Amino acid sequence: MTLPFVLIVTCFAAWGLAGNLTDPLVSVFGSVFSMSALQASLVQFAYYGAYFALAIPAAWINSRLGYKGGVLIGLLLAATGGLLFMPASQMMTYSMFLVALFTLAAGLSILETSANPYVMAMGPRENATRRLNFAQSFNPVGSNLGVLLAAVFILPHVNPATAEQRASLTQEALAEMQSAELQAVMGPYITLALVYVVIAIAIAMVRVPRHEALMADRKSETVALSGSRLGRLVRNRRYAFGVVAQFFNVAAQTCTWTFTIHYVTEALGVGSEEAGYWLQASLLVFLVSRFVMVGVMGRVDPRKLMTGMCVLGVALSLVAVFSGNLIGAVALVLLSACISLLFPTIYGISLEGLGQDTKYGAAGLVMAIVGGALVPLAQGWLIDITSAQISYLVVAVCFAVIVAFGVYVQRHPRPETSNEGDLA
Repeated sequence: MTLPFVLIVTCFAAWGLAGNLTDPLVSVFGSVFSMSALQASLVQFAYYGAYFALAIPAAWINSRLGYKGGVLIGLLLAATGGLLFMPASQMMTYSMFLVALFTLAAGLSILETSANPYVMAMGPRENATRRLNFAQSFNPVGSNLGVLLAAVFILPHVNPATAEQRASLTQEALAEMQSAELQAVMGPYITLALVYVVIAIAIAMVRVPRHEALMADRKSETVALSGSRLGRLVRNRRYAFGVVAQFFNVAAQTCTWTFTIHYVTEALGVGSEEAGYWLQASLLVFLVSRFVMVGVMGRVDPRKLMTGMCVLGVALSLVAVFSGNLIGAVALVLLSACISLLFPTIYGISLEGLGQDTKYGAAGLVMAIVGGALVPLAQGWLIDITSAQISYLVVAVCFAVIVAFGVYVQRHPRPETSNEGDLA
């Protein structure tokens, strides 16, 4: 299983690259199309909204074709979304870019719904959460590369002209300026699409041993989310609370990184390009912390570690709110350490004991990623009426919800898995 595992781990890096290459686009499109923070936040709404829309279809694909089939379909659909940036840059309309982002994220939704439980199935149940944390540790490798690509190939090509200066230009001059900026946006996404195709070909050529039971069990799975299955998932308080926690986790992560550039430019009075390096630093903290957390989990209960880091997250968010200076910017960067372990830990804890409902349970946890679509809109609106500094109250609330989840799972015993084989 070594080679299949390595190839699946590359997928974790690949979708991290796309997600954090997209974060700076909120600032970029806001400048290029002279939009408010709320309007520009539709970038995240399209991206994470696709995760919500495609999670259940992804579970159906996994039930019919197995996790490998889901991974391949996800990679190819994501590649299609990346290629759509080419006509979008020619049409120069915000709506076409949103279509391209939605298609890209739709593929990544299928990929993530398939890859996370795939990794959990590649070994003993006892260390499945830690194994998923290890695989997820390579996600920030891609995330850092994504921000670096944005900092090097996109942000330097965004004209610093204000909305008023753009409005004073002739239609031809404005179109020429926007064309140059949007061509810079297109390049990294075309490259990303080609990378996805290469990964898909490599995975397609690898044979997965059938005895590992990593293909869907058609005897125990239905082709749709039946009422009884949905009822069991909803009544499972541990799982349901996990979905809520995942919603606010992704919201916290997306809000923190999406508006870092807004916060730093406002607090420190620097340009977007320099602020982009603060976002890069934040993701480097995330990268290092992911691997550190995997090591710490060998000695500390993941539930306690998650709770403690989220308490720290609340504190750092409040420092950012009440400082609004260099100290606040540093606190913002350190928030990434608190976020680093959350997604795989919440995911693994929530799936414990689901048995034959695991595939659709995994889909529900991926649907919770819609938090990254909805909550940034609220933070963008708050920025428009107050400031980027005050808006980080939203992030503090997100961490507080996850603290409540951490306390809950510590007070309730770990459930027994009724059907371990269905982890596959």
